[in-house]
Amino acid sequence: MSDFWQFSCPTKVMFGEGLSKDFSAELSAYGITKPLVVSDAGLLKKGLVDPIVSSIKDAGFDVVGPWTDVPSNSSVVAVKACADFAIKNGVDGIVAIGGGSVLDTAKAANILLTHGGDLMGDYSGAQTIPSALKPLIAIPTTCGTGSEVTQAAVILDTERNTKLSFYDQYLHPTLAILDPLLLQELPAALIAATGWDAFTHAVEAYTSVQSNPFSDELALPAVRLIKEAFIPAVTEPANIKAKGQMLLASTLAGIAFDQAMVGVVHSMAHAVGGVSHAHHGTINFILLPYGMEYNMPACVDKYAVLARVLKVTPKLKTKANLANHAVKAIRKWQKDLHKECGLPLRLRDVGVKRADLPRIAKKACEDGTSFYNPRELEEGEILKTLERAW
Repeated sequence: MSDFWQFSCPTKVMFGEGLSKDFSAELSAYGITKPLVVSDAGLLKKGLVDPIVSSIKDAGFDVVGPWTDVPSNSSVVAVKACADFAIKNGVDGIVAIGGGSVLDTAKAANILLTHGGDLMGDYSGAQTIPSALKPLIAIPTTCGTGSEVTQAAVILDTERNTKLSFYDQYLHPTLAILDPLLLQELPAALIAATGWDAFTHAVEAYTSVQSNPFSDELALPAVRLIKEAFIPAVTEPANIKAKGQMLLASTLAGIAFDQAMVGVVHSMAHAVGGVSHAHHGTINFILLPYGMEYNMPACVDKYAVLARVLKVTPKLKTKANLANHAVKAIRKWQKDLHKECGLPLRLRDVGVKRADLPRIAKKACEDGTSFYNPRELEEGEILKTLERAW
């Protein structure tokens, strides 16, 4: 834990079944009259977007869009196109409906909508935005990224096959609407992948060198909620309570890692994402236990606490034994989810070639999240870790 810490969560969070069709009063409160709706083609086809758009229109707002040309991995090209459309139509706020790619596209497009300029040249990195952005309402339709409450956006530079990080206080959405009913039609594999992303956020926030008492008290309840709700949410399509718990856990973990940041698992996952277009949560699913083993020398005490939250009860309850059994329990959990919905267990299964691993190891060590890991990233050791995961 850092000797100095601070906590801020400027995003207002609202939770409720059906809430995504009943938040027009919030739009008025933020001075929005002409919102742009951003989503993706898949959600539009499934019928999730139109009822929300209709409810906003029925409340008297001049809705633009929906803009749905968002790829599965948000890209610089998609962000610019979205921003150009928003500027052309003179919108004064954004309503983003979707998973992490949609929310990150909207957040990054809001920079250009508000301030103009070049996304990569002017804003890539940390704390580069000069002042507040236009209001953004984030409505997550998955239970993993936490982007609805974070000051981060990750955008793929397709020309260089590199994921760019944007990290700034002004990227916090104005409002997060958590509606469990939007997860009702989410495929089991996507619930599992996004839920694992949230689980990874919680674990890495808890063990980050920048963790603090507030972030810990959000990360650990997120772990508990996910442990309780994960399998029912994946295997029982009608279990709205479990899906609501996963959605809440995702947001708690999002606030936790927004304060504390993440570490080696995300460092590797960002680097892998540059060469494989697999879902970010799927990559985290593969890498989490390997990242925990890499960090074990620095995290025995905290992993022992995680073991208790995960209800791991080995006969010998030393801290070291508890910590090792926490990783074993997570591997067992992985195998169960692999059987339930086919999530891959190896990097080779998501298109990563063995020849890619040295480049991935180098990029992982250069990733901004590496600075918050409790153990320094050593390129040679990271390569060994990736080889074990391959």
